[in-house]
Amino acid sequence: MCHELSTLSKNNDGALLYCEACNIYHLIFNNIYLEFTKEEMRAFQRFVTTIDIEQWETCCNRVMFKRKIPIQSMQQNLALIFNRRELLSLQDLIFQRTRKPESTIPLIEIDYQSCLN
Repeated sequence: MCHELSTLSKNNDGALLYCEACNIYHLIFNNIYLEFTKEEMRAFQRFVTTIDIEQWETCCNRVMFKRKIPIQSMQQNLALIFNRRELLSLQDLIFQRTRKPESTIPLIEIDYQSCLN
């Protein structure tokens, strides 16, 4: 991983970082980590905007899974799946429509269960 990363956007689900030295975007989203060149990032942005959320939720409404919106990868047996909230959160990250990178996330927004013993 690069050492000269600058945060472009972040939210509760992840962050979009950029390395000036390598010209690589680093997308961290929940348990997913992806690296993109500038061209790959633009292609990913275009692809994500074409996803029809309504269509996927309607055609898969009988599926018992809570995540119904797929993003197919180049590897045939690997797809990333999202629910509506997650996909919109991903779009906010990659289009940098999130809070200012230097601002902190309020404690109330952190989805973490702690157990004080």
